[in-house]
Amino acid sequence: MGKLKGFIEFERLRESVKTPKERVKNYNEFTIAPDEKQLQDQGARCMDCGVPFCHSGCPLGNMIPDFNNAVYENDWKRALDILHNTNNFPEFTGRLCPAPCEEACVLGIVNPPVSIELIEKYIVERGFLENWITAKPPKSRTNKTVAIIGSGPTGLAAAQQLNRVGHNVTIFEREDKIGGLLRYGIPDFKLEKKIIDRRLEILKKEGIIFKCNIEVGKNIETKKLEDDFDVILLATGASIKRKLEIPGSNLNGVVQAMDFLPHNNKVVNGQFKHQKKYLAKDKNVIVIGGGDTGSDCIGTSNRHNAKSVTNFEIMPKPPVFRTDENPWPYWPFKLKTSSSHEEGSHREWSIMTKEFIGDEKGNLIGLKTVEVKWEKNKNNLPILIEKKESEKNWPCELALLALGFSGPEKGLPDQFELKIDEKGNIMDLNNYQTNKRNIFVAGDCRRGQSLIVWAISEGREAAYEIDKFLMGQSFLPKKDISTDL
Repeated sequence: MGKLKGFIEFERLRESVKTPKERVKNYNEFTIAPDEKQLQDQGARCMDCGVPFCHSGCPLGNMIPDFNNAVYENDWKRALDILHNTNNFPEFTGRLCPAPCEEACVLGIVNPPVSIELIEKYIVERGFLENWITAKPPKSRTNKTVAIIGSGPTGLAAAQQLNRVGHNVTIFEREDKIGGLLRYGIPDFKLEKKIIDRRLEILKKEGIIFKCNIEVGKNIETKKLEDDFDVILLATGASIKRKLEIPGSNLNGVVQAMDFLPHNNKVVNGQFKHQKKYLAKDKNVIVIGGGDTGSDCIGTSNRHNAKSVTNFEIMPKPPVFRTDENPWPYWPFKLKTSSSHEEGSHREWSIMTKEFIGDEKGNLIGLKTVEVKWEKNKNNLPILIEKKESEKNWPCELALLALGFSGPEKGLPDQFELKIDEKGNIMDLNNYQTNKRNIFVAGDCRRGQSLIVWAISEGREAAYEIDKFLMGQSFLPKKDISTDL
């Protein structure tokens, strides 16, 4: 695979970007495409490693060395075919995936790994540019009907797979546009919504039916769906937001990140104007939570022209490099500095918010924190200890809670009479099948809050099981999960 000694000859390429000063002026994607030769050189870095651990690192099981080699050989059409064999939407994962495949890359043991995500992104972009990506409706129909509730990456992936084998697929979405988390949770500077729309046009031409502004259980009865469709797939995600139950949490200015970001996305899309409570302009903004959602809040606040942006994380500052606790090829917990952090923010580690402070009108004006440290108890489990005399007050007019999600909303599974597991997720009793034979579940509402790449994988695997249920067998591809890291 690749060029013999290419990993020695060529250095890892990072995608070029516009300067922070330039890119915060708008919500456009700010990456600069490398030229074809640069991408071929990156494909050349892929080693003939014998056992490609990148396969195991990728939740989709992408055939990474194969498409890397095709790029190196300048056979972009073959590279696209290889990529699409395992990934329905590489334009999403090529932008949004944290690239666990790169952390599992054999070259990464001693050198910077192959730029797999970069190659993936520009394979699919080349495909759209050359008009290689076109609608491929099935040649015949099975007359089997499938209803999919939720239009995020899980629902879309399942829909395309099931449609390919001839089933009649209808997607129900309670929002006014298709895309779920991709459309309303991810800022445009990471994923411009035209990227979603061009793929949706293909899915529509392939015969998938989309119905927006329909909330199952409210606009349409669950029993009607059970009567009208042979199979129902729940792909509703995990949308119950974790709260911070401390004094002052009800003040004006304490806002959930996943209220703040969808609102901003709709403003950018021209759906309505900014509401003051979601506007960071001239405010001291504190983002509580150090994950990707917190980073998205930072980037959005910077584009609002916030007075200051500070990021709190209760965990200690991670190491810069992989430690013995996270050996290769497993995912390493190390310091991540996002493009949003680079645009302007102050980061605090090992800090916990104790109280939100308001004025006489109920508006947030500050918050109180305490420093913490982590120690292990007699059972070797981590415990949090507050440091004495470490209290501090911070000016703050907008606090964004990026604390993640605790599970799926309960209304719909209750109406369908579905079992829930101990973590609050919808339980599958047998290969994505719930306690009701004709109802399946996939994505974050099954496995808990996770990555987009896992969402696509779940949609594909659920589609296989649904097809097998309907037809007695399935010729859809199925991933070998035995090698998952």
